[in-house]
Amino acid sequence: MSRHVAIVTDSTAYLPRAAIERHQITAVPLTVVLGNQALEEGTEISARSVAQALQKRRAVTTSRPSPATFADTYRAVAESGASGIVSLHLSSEFSGTYDAAVLAAKEAPVPVRVVDTGMVAMALGFCALAAAEVAESGGDVDEAVAAAEKRASGTSAYFYVDTLDYLRRGGRIGAAQALLGSALAVKPILQLADGRIELLEKVRTASKAIARLEEIAAERAGEGEVDIAVHHLAAAERADALAQRLRERVPGLHELHVSEVGAVIGAHTGPGLLGAVVSPR
Repeated sequence: MSRHVAIVTDSTAYLPRAAIERHQITAVPLTVVLGNQALEEGTEISARSVAQALQKRRAVTTSRPSPATFADTYRAVAESGASGIVSLHLSSEFSGTYDAAVLAAKEAPVPVRVVDTGMVAMALGFCALAAAEVAESGGDVDEAVAAAEKRASGTSAYFYVDTLDYLRRGGRIGAAQALLGSALAVKPILQLADGRIELLEKVRTASKAIARLEEIAAERAGEGEVDIAVHHLAAAERADALAQRLRERVPGLHELHVSEVGAVIGAHTGPGLLGAVVSPR
């Protein structure tokens, strides 16, 4: 059995299934609680189901994986031949997932480095891919962690939401709370900054906000080689149109992923989400 460094992340990375299989990345699911049902993201509940529940104003909450779930995962990965594990997770500002992983890592049968990437969605996914590429080339745990952290430091994530109400309800809005008094009068463009959601700009209409989102993403991509992900929730046409425009505008585009976010992020952003992740290689 060959020994190798294995990559673990969580379900909020929203990596394409093909990428997970190609790089043998393990994604530990977070949970969505809908009514009195606790459902695993990715297998037991879809983003579309969450969107419909939110539109009907049903109660939707989320929860982290348990330390026991991470312990089981690390044990299984070690038994598959891993000599070390790099465990990369969404911002600890959003979830206790990182803390649960840290607890489990202490009892793991092989060394585990747990990293709070400060990211989410494909901003996290690109970090996992960077670590996996280093591990596959024979890199050790430290080298894989360094690759993930370097990718995180250069990655930017911007997004537009139709309403701040869902972020407010979930307590995920950070400094953008300054907008709450006038939420109905503006369309915010938000960004990930220091692991938190921060207000970037206020725009008066949805169409202008989406055009500005495109402009910001294209400017951030610049001329160098870059990967981009476009995310949405119940806004496939918007996402496809944004992706096509970015294909035309970004000369150094290497990979472009277009996907609907999963149930966990959808529960906090609501339908209409449109996001752009820009990750220089």
